[in-house]
Amino acid sequence: MEGWKKSIGALSEDVLNKLSKMLDNLTCGWRQLASVASEHPKFRCSESELTSCSLQVLSAAGSPGRALLDRLADRSCSLDFLLQCLVKMDHQEAVQYLNTTVSQMIQITEQPQSQQATEGGRVVLTCRASGPPGLSYQWFRGKDEILDATGSTPELVLCPLAPVHQGHYICRINHGENYSFSQWAHVLYVNSAGCSSSLFPGSVSGLLITHQPQSQAVSEGDTLYLECNAEANPPAQYEWYHNLVPMEQHKTQSLKIPCVTTAHRGQYRCRVFNLYHEAWTDTVTVTIGPSSITDASWVEVDRGPDSQEVHISTYEPGKHPLKRTVSPSLSAKLFYATDKVALLIGNMNYLYHTQLCAPIADVHELTNLLRQMDFKVVSLLDLNWQEMHSAVTEFLLLLDKGVYGLLYFAGHGYENYGNSFMVPIDAPASYTSEHCLCVQNILTRMQQKETGLNVFLLDMCRKRNLNDDIIVQPGLIKVTANIVFGYATCVDAEAYEVKREDVSNGIFISFLKQRVCDDEKVTVMLDRVAEDMGRCEITRGRQALELRSNLSERRSLTDRIQTSDHCSASYSARNLQWAVAHVLPESLYLQFDCGVKVQLGFAAEFSNVMVIYTRILEKPKEIVSCSAQLTDFPEDVDIDLKKSNQETLLEAGSLLLIKETLPSPEVPCLYTRIQSLQRLRSELTFTACLHYTYTNMDEEVQERKPVTVGKPLVSKLNLYEPRLSPSCSASSSSSLDYFNIAECSSFPEASAAADTASNTLSHYAQTGGESATTDFPAASKSTNIPEETESPGLFDPLQPVVASKSLPHSKVNDTNYKFSDMCNFKSY
Repeated sequence: MEGWKKSIGALSEDVLNKLSKMLDNLTCGWRQLASVASEHPKFRCSESELTSCSLQVLSAAGSPGRALLDRLADRSCSLDFLLQCLVKMDHQEAVQYLNTTVSQMIQITEQPQSQQATEGGRVVLTCRASGPPGLSYQWFRGKDEILDATGSTPELVLCPLAPVHQGHYICRINHGENYSFSQWAHVLYVNSAGCSSSLFPGSVSGLLITHQPQSQAVSEGDTLYLECNAEANPPAQYEWYHNLVPMEQHKTQSLKIPCVTTAHRGQYRCRVFNLYHEAWTDTVTVTIGPSSITDASWVEVDRGPDSQEVHISTYEPGKHPLKRTVSPSLSAKLFYATDKVALLIGNMNYLYHTQLCAPIADVHELTNLLRQMDFKVVSLLDLNWQEMHSAVTEFLLLLDKGVYGLLYFAGHGYENYGNSFMVPIDAPASYTSEHCLCVQNILTRMQQKETGLNVFLLDMCRKRNLNDDIIVQPGLIKVTANIVFGYATCVDAEAYEVKREDVSNGIFISFLKQRVCDDEKVTVMLDRVAEDMGRCEITRGRQALELRSNLSERRSLTDRIQTSDHCSASYSARNLQWAVAHVLPESLYLQFDCGVKVQLGFAAEFSNVMVIYTRILEKPKEIVSCSAQLTDFPEDVDIDLKKSNQETLLEAGSLLLIKETLPSPEVPCLYTRIQSLQRLRSELTFTACLHYTYTNMDEEVQERKPVTVGKPLVSKLNLYEPRLSPSCSASSSSSLDYFNIAECSSFPEASAAADTASNTLSHYAQTGGESATTDFPAASKSTNIPEETESPGLFDPLQPVVASKSLPHSKVNDTNYKFSDMCNFKSY
């Protein structure tokens, strides 16, 4: 039982990460653990702490489960208490894993003790441990391993004692890949006169960091506190760095920043130095989660044809309008989805109308939250009329019987005669319905798929468009269509944005993101969002959520995905279709004639926005400086030349992905952000230009290499091309016609695409799709962050297509695909 008394913090990183993955789900996960643990007052988490855990999905290594475990560890929660909580939750997988882990844990039964002795004396440091058989020992003095005869035994013998033996000692006990460290023991050398020598052996100077700063997550308005301690002779000096930039005002061992904002998030390190030595602390990550929207001023943006700005004072300090109680249901669900897909569109950069700020953040945050609930999400920014039409058509092809479909739009819009219209970025100044997309028409096409749930979240204005007198008459709506409309504002009212220093949010999303993952009926969840908005003084009377629904069943966005045998092939087909739109190029390695080796990496910010980074892997000694810059991009894509080839993601224009861990903060990289990939008409080509300088030469030398990476992400779908009329694919939605694809396709390569899709889908049909059903829910919880893609092949017969990862480009046939080319659901 000794091991169960230990704190959660005694678990290794690997164990904590595995437990976190088990807890990062909605039905039996970290929220339930927090609820059960709250029965003990010491481990009760506040609402702001739970919100902070939830927001971890927005960080690069985000894990709400890990954040909660860290909080429990900070409060010295024992492994025994954690096990009791997991048993109450009936989380059998985690219980079994924790039991196995603790039984194999290394238990230190005797710690080494600090000692002092005179010259020629004898010091024995003892460390003993229990655990699985085959334990081995390693002794260290500071960071140096002791290779003496006793350095690999439980008892380290220092004899005869000399000044060189003075210092701090620690023992590492190993068992395979598992290990545990003892506490530090200080050996002090005392000369014959009874005086101790220098703290550091063999020198009049030295430096040892004894306390490292810790990564943490805080909310806006909180106080950030980081601390570093060191033993040094002469005394140490401290210098803190934020994102590799020195913080001139912070030169003490404690870093304290009151009332933090999002500008303070990122990487922190401390440089510790004295006259003779220098050392750096570990790099820690500080995540700044959003506070209440009332902490910021807000600006009215009507998201309609006309706009105005009205600055309103913030809500009364000290009051939080979003207080709520999270009580997720643990009871068994009666309803499930055969799959869950979402299309998110954010239009900001309008050609003839007011520019918007919030859609980029709104789409990004909602994408991450939906992926936590196993949605396959296509997220797109700044679409014109044709691209929006094509995107909706491709989205409809992902739907089928029992599928949950969600459409979110943030941008300019209006409502006439009960019909809502989404405005593309190329809509003329006096636009009418013919320049826009009618939401009700999309709904009519969605319900023909016999979907299990249709959710529309419209974050736009609903003012009357005086330029449009046309009365659109959409098709008839079925009584049992399971439709939910969540309007960000009421009829003939405007929607607003929260203006912040860096990233803005729409009012609607600011409240929705607090509740969208609640395990409640969709209408109940949205009702509570409306109540939250109604309690906030800055929105009361100006913007109120309106809910329309004919949902008669307890359908929730958190419902599990369950595929039956007859639809497993269509489920696998949708996985394949989704994956085609999320293909990233694999990392490239360029070898230049001068001997420099450059890596090109790729990351997805949205389905149509990609970040490329370059880093120098190898360079000859005679080259003193070099950098690899990208240029000569096609005119189809949108690149801000002033922000290309920048040293940080923030400088490259990515307000959302500001982490400096792509791929490593110690490795200098240059970042280039590419937008509007949906307009790419041919393969993405560009030039890698290497700039370098030789020793004793002032003149810079250049070398250029052309690069081709195919069609990444959504560019494969050719959204710029018109789609076929619905009549081309009219047949029963209950079957998949693999052989009529070429007839309905507008591509000459469609036959090849059909063959590929047919072969792949046939494989899934033969295997029953069982592996896809098992693997996808666990895999699709990845956050929308940049990452190097090291993924299995798209057509690897032993691997189902994983919906959560952007797949490497070279694993997919370079044929130009549409979803309709891959598999025709024929259910218009």
